[in-house]
Amino acid sequence: MNDTTPDQRMIIGSGPLKMTLLACGPTWWVVDKPCGVSIHNDPGNDVCAVVLAALEAGKLPAIRTDVTAVHAVHRLDRDTSGIVLLAGDSPTRAFFSKQFSERAVRKDYLAIVHGQLIGDPDASDRGQWDWPLTAGAAGRKHPMGKGKRVPCTTRWQLLAHSRHYSLVQCMPLTGRKHQIRRHAKLTGHPVVGDRRYGSMRALTYLTTHCQFDRLALHAHRLQIRLSRDEAPTIFVSDGLPDAMQRLLENDQDIVKDR
Repeated sequence: MNDTTPDQRMIIGSGPLKMTLLACGPTWWVVDKPCGVSIHNDPGNDVCAVVLAALEAGKLPAIRTDVTAVHAVHRLDRDTSGIVLLAGDSPTRAFFSKQFSERAVRKDYLAIVHGQLIGDPDASDRGQWDWPLTAGAAGRKHPMGKGKRVPCTTRWQLLAHSRHYSLVQCMPLTGRKHQIRRHAKLTGHPVVGDRRYGSMRALTYLTTHCQFDRLALHAHRLQIRLSRDEAPTIFVSDGLPDAMQRLLENDQDIVKDR
């Protein structure tokens, strides 16, 4: 595998739109998106706008000179932070999108969930969630969704836990909307800060007592081929976001860490 190198990283944007550009090529970018920022449907204030501004300012010399637009290859919810892949033209976008549709892309997320999530001791604290889900979003009362449900699989591994929370790495093998959040809810361990699938009581406590007001879900790792002739490249984010790290550290000592 090929890994991104530290010297490819740079900061673009400012204020709440400040984000890390992890890597870029002639017609593509990989960005570490902050929580609360949309990818492409908030003109002037979304990820595509920030990258386009950096391109127009001449801050991205690796990009081909005829690239004048920025397109999202895949999506993250506004409240989910982490790695986003963008394309500068239609052929590049189609090449990457095909890998997503063929499930040839590996995506790993870091999530903090409520409670002590315990794995199977015989599987080294690894597990798999297999509840079928509807294609669209659902709600806290019916996280599987109403209507036709299709098979869904999320693999997970316990990384650490504090007194009240567990840090897990999740790898969705299918791509249903809010899949990790819905599967976590179905386990009885919803993602911390989830306004759609979590409880209002927990949200109030987090805001009032922990000063925590985000969704504790972060797209940490992306593995994808950049060309037909290359082995997959692995992109890794800057790590667990500060707010998520502080929540764990302030919830007494982390008692299990791999």
